[in-house]
Amino acid sequence: MTTKGYASDSVKILVHGQSGAGKTTLIGSLPTPVVISAEGGLLALADLEIPYLNITNMTELMEAFEWLSQSKEAAQFQSVAIDSISEIAEVVLNTEKKLTKDPRQAYGALQEQMTDLIRAFRDLPSKHVYMSAKTEKATDENGRILYSPSMPGNKLGQMLPYFFDEVLALRVERDSDGNNHRGLMCDSDGLWTAKDRSGKLSPWEDADLGLIIRKITGEL
Repeated sequence: MTTKGYASDSVKILVHGQSGAGKTTLIGSLPTPVVISAEGGLLALADLEIPYLNITNMTELMEAFEWLSQSKEAAQFQSVAIDSISEIAEVVLNTEKKLTKDPRQAYGALQEQMTDLIRAFRDLPSKHVYMSAKTEKATDENGRILYSPSMPGNKLGQMLPYFFDEVLALRVERDSDGNNHRGLMCDSDGLWTAKDRSGKLSPWEDADLGLIIRKITGEL
């Protein structure tokens, strides 16, 4: 057995972007998706009939995972969208803060639980998985502004990109005529966190997850 020609029937993608960039809108480009939402901000999908589960606590989150992994009803969906993993982490952190008065203990439990949750949802078999995250700005020692996925707790934010082969930055750029253009940055420029381990994406791709999935799986 060798790695030559290795392929997967499903793609796992993390997309981070600033507020208003259109991370939720991207869900509409996924093949037959179901949404797990912790933000309640699904207005961008109001014109589409996409089923969703609203998550407000850990119990609902675990019930959603069990339904996705075990129910026959969930088998009809090709894609699972988690909007957003940053907000899911806030739900977990709030739960832990209610259980302990020690902030360090709460953040430690957050990191442990989110590591398990991200792996569990990411590894759902035969389903494309899309997780969105907020973008965080930080300044390095040289005064450069760096953009990366945001999570509560520094360690968790630093770890998040390592769980995914595809980490894309959703950016909105304005051209010389004042028109905004949305695109997915697939290769880091040293300032924005992005990577494409498949090697099948261009440095910039259209904001279309269905197209990206077809490229990675070899359907294009």
